[in-house]
Amino acid sequence: MREPLFCDPATGVCEIPGAAAAAGGEHTTLPTDKPLQLIYFTDPICSTCWGIEPQWRRLKLEYGHLLDIRYHMGGLLPSWDVYNSGGISGPSDVAHHWEEVSGHYQMPIDGNVWLEDPLPSSYPPSIWFKAAQLQDEHKSVIFLRRLREMLFLQKKNICRPGPVLAAATYAQLDITQLQRDFDNTAPALFEQDLQLRAQMGVRGFPSVFMINTGGNKELVYGAKPYSVFITTLHKLFPEAQARTYLRGLDTFSYFPTLTTKEYAVLNDLTIETAYTQLDAFHRHGHLQVTIAGGGALWTH
Repeated sequence: MREPLFCDPATGVCEIPGAAAAAGGEHTTLPTDKPLQLIYFTDPICSTCWGIEPQWRRLKLEYGHLLDIRYHMGGLLPSWDVYNSGGISGPSDVAHHWEEVSGHYQMPIDGNVWLEDPLPSSYPPSIWFKAAQLQDEHKSVIFLRRLREMLFLQKKNICRPGPVLAAATYAQLDITQLQRDFDNTAPALFEQDLQLRAQMGVRGFPSVFMINTGGNKELVYGAKPYSVFITTLHKLFPEAQARTYLRGLDTFSYFPTLTTKEYAVLNDLTIETAYTQLDAFHRHGHLQVTIAGGGALWTH
C-alpha cells in the first residue's frame, strides 16, 4: 500500500488519504473581468506544488493578463494521528521521500526538517495564508512563496510563529492585523476552502481548475509539464496570446528569487546552461546564491 502523504513523482500528486476521486463537482464562478478563472488548490507543505513552481511562474508571466487566479488551501496534513493508520509511522518517513521528489523535479528540497523539527500539521500555515489573503492577495502569494522557501530550503518549521512572522515581514504584511485575522476570521475561511475542496471533488494537489466565461471547465491534476497547462488554456480560450517578457538577468525583475530549474524554464534553457549563466551572474556580483536541498536558490 502506498503511503498516502507521500507525493508520487510518477503521477505528480500529493494525495489526501480517503478523499474521493475528483469528479469536478459544481462550482459557481465569481465575477471576473478576465476570460479565464483559475482555481488552484494547494498546500504550503505540498512538495509537488513546489515542483510546479517553474511552470506556474511562467504561466503567470505569459498569460497572467488573461487569468483571474484564486488560491485555495487543501488541507494535506490535518495531523499525524490521521496518517498512523495509513502506513506512515511518523514524520521521519517523509524525509527521504522528499529528497526523491527533489531529484525528480530538479527543485531543491531538504527533507531533514522532518527529522529535526517536524511539522505537526499543515493547517496552521494554511490558516496564516488565509489571514494574509484578507490583507492583500498579491502579498499573500509572496508570503506563501517565502514560507515554502523557508520550509523546503531552510528546514524551518512553518507552524512556528518565528518563521511565519519573518515571512510576513518579507511580504510587507501588517503583522498586527495578520495575527488578529489568524485568531479570528481566517480559520473559518480555511474551513470554507476545505468545503470547496470536497464540493469540487479534489483529492490531491496540485489541482488547477480552469474555467472560461461559458462555464466550461478543465482540470490540470498533478505536476504536469508546461505544455499541458498551455494546451488546456487554449482549449478553453483559443484566442489566448502569450505576452513576451524579459529574459536573462532581467527575469529577476519579476521574481526576486529563482531556483535553477525556474530560471531554466523561464528562459527555455537546459538546467546545465541555466546554472552556467546564473553562476556567471553570481561571480560578477549580480546575484546571491543559497545552496541547499540538493540545489540552489538565486537572489537578485
